[in-house]
Amino acid sequence: MKFHISFNHVYGVRRILLSGLALCAFTFTFAQTDTVGAGRSKTVSEIRRDAMVASTHVITENGASVPVDSIVKKLNRFYFDQYRHFQDPRAPYFMFMSKDGKLAMGMGGVIRMRGYYDWNGSIPVNGFAPYLIPIPKDPTSKRRLAATPAATGLFFTILGHNSVIGDFMGFIQADFSGYENQDFKLKKAYLQNDHWTIGLATTTFEDPSAEPPTIDGAGPNGVNSKTNILMRYTTTFKKHWTVDASFEFPKSSISADGEYTKACSDFVPDISAAFKYSWNEGSSHVRLSALGRVLTYRNLIESKNHSIFGWGLQLSSVVNIGRSLNLFGIASVGQGHSSYTTDLACDKFDLVSKPGENGILYAPAAVGYVFGVQYYFTPKLFSNIALSEQRYYPKGNLSDSQYKYGLYGAFNLFWDITPRFEVGAEYLVGKRMNFNRTHGNANRLTAMFMFSF
Repeated sequence: MKFHISFNHVYGVRRILLSGLALCAFTFTFAQTDTVGAGRSKTVSEIRRDAMVASTHVITENGASVPVDSIVKKLNRFYFDQYRHFQDPRAPYFMFMSKDGKLAMGMGGVIRMRGYYDWNGSIPVNGFAPYLIPIPKDPTSKRRLAATPAATGLFFTILGHNSVIGDFMGFIQADFSGYENQDFKLKKAYLQNDHWTIGLATTTFEDPSAEPPTIDGAGPNGVNSKTNILMRYTTTFKKHWTVDASFEFPKSSISADGEYTKACSDFVPDISAAFKYSWNEGSSHVRLSALGRVLTYRNLIESKNHSIFGWGLQLSSVVNIGRSLNLFGIASVGQGHSSYTTDLACDKFDLVSKPGENGILYAPAAVGYVFGVQYYFTPKLFSNIALSEQRYYPKGNLSDSQYKYGLYGAFNLFWDITPRFEVGAEYLVGKRMNFNRTHGNANRLTAMFMFSF
């Protein structure tokens, strides 16, 4: 079995590096104005989070009195997780606390309904993925009115303290996003303490807190997002620095034709690591994450297996300015990591056929960008703007209908009527461009209401 490591020069690498340097300079400029200290005022987003924590009702054994700080500490573990996504469910409405305050258990859920209207080109699925924009336009689907209960689900959590493993949390989440958005599907299931996370969880390569919030379930197409079964180690030192490293069970997506090539079973774990610097009590950070993986296929002409090294690099940041404004930024580049992206994951792009060479596969390059702005008018009313791009760089000058890049834009408004009941509206616009210059557009207006319990 041969092992190949290759780096294909792509035009987008220079642009991604320049964007990354600009992002670093921007975030560290604001880091110099760190105001952490006793006199620091809470941001509006922190006030919103505190309202969610305060909305949880704690039921104790036999009416026993439990210190408030003990309850808040356990609930904050639910919200301070760096891998928590904006669309993840909120803490359960009821938490059952043991008499000594060392164990809390809760079961909750979310009812989330989205209705949307497409015009001037539509996407035939609930998630707004530019890759799926039809080219040419389907005359029978120029407009589309639909609704979905996808992401309505249930979860179970247990938070506690043990003399051996310290503070820990167990979490199980499932929702109705399976077959036809109605079947019940397991989303997450993991056990976590101060340093270790074991189970089905968000990949270490992703930085959910740097992703601009959207109503759209797919989110910006330049994001790297995946859930893997993993074992992750996390440590924080000198208050501001956090390092994560994980072994993750692989799920490769290889485009093999079955005639000249065939995908082999995954047998090497994906390895991911991240290095993060945070300030302003964690409300701002800059994070560098990396991914390494082995992708294996069989050349049926040679009757030999070949392994190719896939990799990814991502620079991400969220910067809080004042009390009401947050800026988001993500820039990523890689080869053989397409199944971690949100747009290219719609097809098989981790390994693809090499033009003009039967039996040969290679890892194509891809580049992604995400930029976002969030503004809180009040702790209950806030808005977001998100712009994103995903670009694909295969070898050779393709002139067919192959995807070249996708553009994604979102503008939304959220209103927390109560800490448990939220409504929102969002305008989405997308574009898909192919290598032969054919392209398609899509527009969507979405409304959402959500109730957490």
